[in-house]
Amino acid sequence: MPKQTAAKLMAKYQTNNPFEIAEQRGITVLYESLGSALGFYNSYKRIQFIHINNAIEERLQTFVCAHELGHAILHPKASTSFMKRNTFFAVEQVEVEANRFAVELLMPDESLYEHTSRTMTVQELASVYGVPEEIVHLKKIDPHGLNERVNFYR
Repeated sequence: MPKQTAAKLMAKYQTNNPFEIAEQRGITVLYESLGSALGFYNSYKRIQFIHINNAIEERLQTFVCAHELGHAILHPKASTSFMKRNTFFAVEQVEVEANRFAVELLMPDESLYEHTSRTMTVQELASVYGVPEEIVHLKKIDPHGLNERVNFYR
C-alpha cells in the first residue's frame, strides 16, 4: 500500500518532493529543536503538522519530512506515542510503513531506471536520493510499473 500511495501522490502533484506535497495538501511543516528526536507528525482540530528537528542536516530533514508525510497520509489519526503508552499495537509496523512510504516517494522506480545505464549500487542510489542506507532494503522495484513522468526531487 505505501508504494501505490506514493505513486498516486507523485502523479497527482507532479513531484516527489515531500515539502511540496505537504504544502499542496495544507500540512504545516515546522522546524524545531527536538533534542534526539528527528521529527514527528500530529494533528490538532483537523490541522496537520510535521515537526522536523532543525539541528539535523538538510538531506535527513527531507527524509524525515517524507517519513512524517507517510504518517499524515497512511495513519492520519494515529499517535505512536499514545499507542506505545496505552495499547499493545505494534508501533513498529506503523513506523515501517512510514519508512516504506518515504523510500518509495524519494526513490520512485522511474528515477531508478534512469540510472540503469550507469553501474551504481543500491546504497549509492540511496545516497543520491537522501534515503538512509539502513532502510534502503524496503525499496520494492516493479519492473513493469513505470509511472508517468514527473519532476523528481534531487
